[in-house]
Amino acid sequence: MPKKKTNIIIINPDEMRFDTMGHMGNPAAKTPALDNFANNEAVSFKNCYVQNPVCVPSRCSFFTGLYPHVNGHRTMSHLLQPHETSMFKELMNQGYYVWMNARNDLVATEYEGLVESHADEIFYGFKDERRNSFTRGKLDNPIEKEEEIKKFRNSFYEGKTDGAMDRDWEDMEGAIDRIKHMKELDKPLCLFLGLMNPHPEYRCEEPWYSSIDREKVPTRIKAEECTNKSFIEEKIREYQNLGDYSEESWNELRATYLAQCSKVDEIFKRVCEALKEVGEYDNSAIFFFSDHGDFTGDYGLSEKAQNTFEDCLTKVPMLIKPPKDFGKIDPGVTDSLIELVDFYATAMDFANAESEHDHFGKTIRPILENRENKIRDLAFCEGGRMAYEDHCDEYHIAGPNGPNKNGLYWPKQKAQSNSKAHAKGTMVTDGHYKYVHRSEGLCELYDLYKDKGERYNLIDNPEYKEIVIDLKMKMLDWYQETCDIVPRKYDSRVTAESIIRMVGGQISKEKEDEIRKLIGKGSPMSSVLAVAKS
Repeated sequence: MPKKKTNIIIINPDEMRFDTMGHMGNPAAKTPALDNFANNEAVSFKNCYVQNPVCVPSRCSFFTGLYPHVNGHRTMSHLLQPHETSMFKELMNQGYYVWMNARNDLVATEYEGLVESHADEIFYGFKDERRNSFTRGKLDNPIEKEEEIKKFRNSFYEGKTDGAMDRDWEDMEGAIDRIKHMKELDKPLCLFLGLMNPHPEYRCEEPWYSSIDREKVPTRIKAEECTNKSFIEEKIREYQNLGDYSEESWNELRATYLAQCSKVDEIFKRVCEALKEVGEYDNSAIFFFSDHGDFTGDYGLSEKAQNTFEDCLTKVPMLIKPPKDFGKIDPGVTDSLIELVDFYATAMDFANAESEHDHFGKTIRPILENRENKIRDLAFCEGGRMAYEDHCDEYHIAGPNGPNKNGLYWPKQKAQSNSKAHAKGTMVTDGHYKYVHRSEGLCELYDLYKDKGERYNLIDNPEYKEIVIDLKMKMLDWYQETCDIVPRKYDSRVTAESIIRMVGGQISKEKEDEIRKLIGKGSPMSSVLAVAKS
């Protein structure tokens, strides 16, 4: 009997920091399912770096194994095109049934049918009476808190909501429905559950809202504690205008964010339980990770930014459970350095599937076997734009007058309209030092062993000159190695008419048809000529 193919199960919360789980040392976190998963069945990565600190570029990267610069997926408005593939499409081509909820942020929607070509089934919500059970909850705060929320709306904080179950819950129920009926497919399942939580606004309902002990929430990194930080952070702080936001309010915002993460933990648990109920848990490779992190008050900022690279934005949870027939696994937390592009390579590895294009991911299999193993010495992240690339910022996309000033994202968008603030930046880290090179403005260097909060920029400290030079050279090597990929399909340099002319024009109709077929396949000219002359 042939070996059963492994199910690929992906649970992907949006904007979840790496330090939001109990087993990562956060004393206020309530993530029992993920903690148990990491301690007993999976490997949890302390140093998983994203390749871009915002949604679309990050997803275009980890679903293809390519860095954002390779095909220009560096912005929120440049998604996968018709000529590009993804892990989903490749798995479909190799016998998988692909289910996803309607959380796109990956494929350009202006091409009819393109999104649908990346999945067998897209869940757009229930079509029956259940649909009315899921809605965005209404705020349920004291009156004085509501007044503060209005005053400091740029914080993205909304607080406690009523008991309504949101779209994440509906999508979870949709995923569970698919799992319960997966035996009908007669195919291995690739399931992608892309969640909105804990993406701001910072809002959550009971029981999660009250589950977080506010006194245990770690204190934030204050802007005034830092030196020589990026210009983009300065501009966002200016426009968010949260200087009078109290420490009590920041703490409440951070607690609400952790409550959202606790809700994500419950969703994760229920999906795993569904797999167990149908007997497919052991045959499933389960991936839990986020696309990027969130400031949640660090550096005096809310939400995220597109070209700054602190760990709160660039390090995310990554937990992986291989299928039972994987063999020996070394569960627990690992310090080994990985990138999100490695998810692509690892999922394809577990699926025993061939990539249809060259890529830069590395399978994480060795670290799952032994948490001391390493597959990378360096991790990279990139964002921002050149001064002439107005089409790459989020301000000009709204038109020549910019976005609505009353919009929640206006402060970040306005900051990006300043080309110096939004200058192209690239980060490299070896786990000890982190270097950020910018096309304009101040570069950055941090000693992560001495300064985990990245408060003190050492770029002008002469004692670190050789370290900066070394990391610059490593960044140059990386760009040279990854600047492009060459398609595997060969192109032809000749037409059938030019070949016929070359051999004197006397050729049969049958041979002409054969020549056209060879040219259509991109066969080398020598092969085409050989047929023409035969």
